[in-house]
Amino acid sequence: MPIKPPQRPRVSAATGRPSGEGPGRAPVRSSSAMGSPRPTSGPTHRADARPAPVANALAADRPTALYLSCASGVEELLAEEVRRILGEGPIVIASRGGVEVQAAAHLRTAEECRAALIDHTLRLNLESRLAQRVLWRVATRVYRHEDDIYALGRQVNWSDWITPRHTLRVDVTSRRSHLRSLNFAGLRIKDAVCDDLRERTGERPSVDTRHPDLGLVLYMDDLDAVLYVDTSGEALFKRGWREDTGEAPLKETLAAAMLAAAGWHGRPEDGPLLDPCCGAGTIPIEAAQITCNIAPGIQRRFAFERLLPFRGAQAAWGLLKQAARARECPPRVPIYAGDVAFRMTDFATRNAERAGVRHAIDFKTADALQRPVPCERGVLMFNPPYGERIDTKGSARNAYGQRAEQGGDAGGWHDDEDEGIARPGVRVAREAFQEDEAAATFFQRLSSHWKKQYTGWTAWILSPDMKLPSAMRLKESRRVVMFNGPIECRLFRFDLVAGSNKARAADPASTD
Repeated sequence: MPIKPPQRPRVSAATGRPSGEGPGRAPVRSSSAMGSPRPTSGPTHRADARPAPVANALAADRPTALYLSCASGVEELLAEEVRRILGEGPIVIASRGGVEVQAAAHLRTAEECRAALIDHTLRLNLESRLAQRVLWRVATRVYRHEDDIYALGRQVNWSDWITPRHTLRVDVTSRRSHLRSLNFAGLRIKDAVCDDLRERTGERPSVDTRHPDLGLVLYMDDLDAVLYVDTSGEALFKRGWREDTGEAPLKETLAAAMLAAAGWHGRPEDGPLLDPCCGAGTIPIEAAQITCNIAPGIQRRFAFERLLPFRGAQAAWGLLKQAARARECPPRVPIYAGDVAFRMTDFATRNAERAGVRHAIDFKTADALQRPVPCERGVLMFNPPYGERIDTKGSARNAYGQRAEQGGDAGGWHDDEDEGIARPGVRVAREAFQEDEAAATFFQRLSSHWKKQYTGWTAWILSPDMKLPSAMRLKESRRVVMFNGPIECRLFRFDLVAGSNKARAADPASTD
């Protein structure tokens, strides 16, 4: 039976607040904003729990905060990473699609909270491996039509963020918005910024859709509109070292999420790591930077460096980068990688050189079905190859690419894409993976090789094929839901036992 939507409240045109609210009336429930967490009531079960905001608060009631977007399935891992980076003070709340970070509860004044969020912005952009972007929430309100969106943009003193010589861009995303045109909503925000600066300075900024100084993100659900400043600029998976790529490169943020889900942090107790089908080298390079303590953002620039609120933080930013470089160390565990194709091994080697970790990775061009074990114990981690990389040396079959090209690409994404966006080729690529006989034969031979050569190792495989364990004749001990762009995948864990398809006892933390 359809659920009747809640009656939309009468909203004040001046404040965006429901005009009928009073002491005896409960606030109206709102949907999540940009994946921003809905505050919940009741105690939490975390030892480091922080006081939660009042339950059912409208977006207009939420305090200024940061929002870190991430791929679906990575939210809790990102929350743990944020707490590790920032320490125990800030309030960190995981939700669908990301994590919200509020200033510590003991900070009372707006100036103290602002200074804390500036510091958090610097640290998170520099250190986060899992976040896609660090967004600063600057304005929120309940909306009914496009005029309310304009009023949302006028809530901010934009001369505090940019000058008329800066450029801007507005991106719009929504869930269940009732507005007819999202593009027009973006134009209303642009008009609000330009009008505000014209009134304050007599000039207006220009629009730059490619490399803006100020990137704005407008999110709308059925009731709330939320405006964010993008402090990252280019998406954070662009670490600054990738130039050589394969047909469908894995994002660095997803590679880091795979390692985090496996509990691999580059420590001696985590053991060596091997990626036998490394492609352009994303997984081993990310692992090498982790074990060498290299900050993921140390080689790139960020949008906040051009924004006015951060000009006073230039000295602190320099000290943070200096401290990050000072803590870099030799690799604490060995990293092994390679591919059946000389071309891909060469790509991966050059990428590793640019990332500053060539010395930390032992590259070897070899067939995964024949590669001998490099050491007694360790972790196998890889994203299954598609197309020609799945065959032995000298073969040139690309069935996946040919079938996917009929409706789009091969199920990967291009480097200039910020988020995974569903395209026609995605479905074709997934069906091809599940139906291809050569792929099934490859994985059967791979599991047989592992059981003979890699006894005692732990293997982690990211795959969109839910029947992969059956194809490999192995029983997974854990499966973790992850999204490779728009494709729903599972990260399977296999505990390798000699000559047997029986795994050890299932991990109680397994999720599906």
